Amino acid sequence: MKTMTKAKSATALPLNTILDGDCIEVMNSLPENSIDLIFADPPYNLQLKGDLHRPDNSKVDAVDDEWDQFSSFAAYDKFTRAWLKAARRLLKPNGAIWVIGSYHNVFRMGAELQNQGFWILNDVVWRKSNPMPNFRGKRFTNAHETMIWASKSEGAKYTFNYEALKALNEGVQMRSDWVLPICTGHERLKDENGDKAHPTQKPESLLHRVLVGSTNPGDVVLDPFFGTGTTGAVAKMLGREFIGIEREEAYRKVAEKRLKNTRKFDREALQVSASKRAEPRVPFGQLVERGMLRPGENLYSINGRHKAKVRADGTLIGDDVKGSIHQVGAHLEGAPSCNGWTYWSYKQDGKRVPIDVLRQQIRAEMAERPN
Repeated sequence: MKTMTKAKSATALPLNTILDGDCIEVMNSLPENSIDLIFADPPYNLQLKGDLHRPDNSKVDAVDDEWDQFSSFAAYDKFTRAWLKAARRLLKPNGAIWVIGSYHNVFRMGAELQNQGFWILNDVVWRKSNPMPNFRGKRFTNAHETMIWASKSEGAKYTFNYEALKALNEGVQMRSDWVLPICTGHERLKDENGDKAHPTQKPESLLHRVLVGSTNPGDVVLDPFFGTGTTGAVAKMLGREFIGIEREEAYRKVAEKRLKNTRKFDREALQVSASKRAEPRVPFGQLVERGMLRPGENLYSINGRHKAKVRADGTLIGDDVKGSIHQVGAHLEGAPSCNGWTYWSYKQDGKRVPIDVLRQQIRAEMAERPN
């Protein structure tokens, strides 16, 4: 893994590289409409006043770095406006952005996203299963951070792998509240002195869910506040391309070492459950054209109460109705609609086989064809 001071040219993307420099300047040097997804974890502008101590009087390792300090809300808003403008320029028309923040800054980012024409899709609450306690006892324990997911524009055809996230959640659709732990133990990166390498390192589980849900293998993911490289490490494992921007040399060194030791999953492991809507359409008539079902052959309903005959044009006729596999099924059941692919079966060797098996055979053949 190497660090570059700026993009090589106005047309080439420096893929799988950490770029050294101010994120706004570097983003403005990259080609327009070239990025599929941006994950941004900008400074939170925590506005800390003095040190924070535990009940035993030990000092809390809080975020007090120079990069998180701004002179005023106006200064922070100016910074937010500039980097979001640069980010928007980079996104492809169907690209999307995730921003993460705390109550100190996430509302300001949300307003600016809308001001610039982004279309907010969801806000996701990352609920920390092991948050830092509130030592002063004067407020609620701050146990979550908020992520905003937005497309570049209202009509954009952004990526959302609904079925993959549902599978990741044991068959239940993914909600907008994610219970995940903060970085601890072996995942927490340390510097040469054994201290935290970065005060706000995000867990890989968080980026795994973001990238599985909103990107595909081969997509280009940009992180303009790269830190110790969590976005890059997860992108590399999942077969995505990444670009990181980080101005702090200490963080770049940790990220470079981390990425060097990160391995990409094998090709088969990178595949995720696809949405049924994303699968290629197969007309029922194609089964008839290819001889997989013959005109005059009977189909049987899933409940065994009805049957219909296949016609040469890919329609069915049964009792007093004729039409598509969906229309005939709905009529016979007295239902407003019917999925004919799961409703009808044909007989093979004396057993009933769902016609959807034949559709899946055709889809498998289509997937094997070279592009």
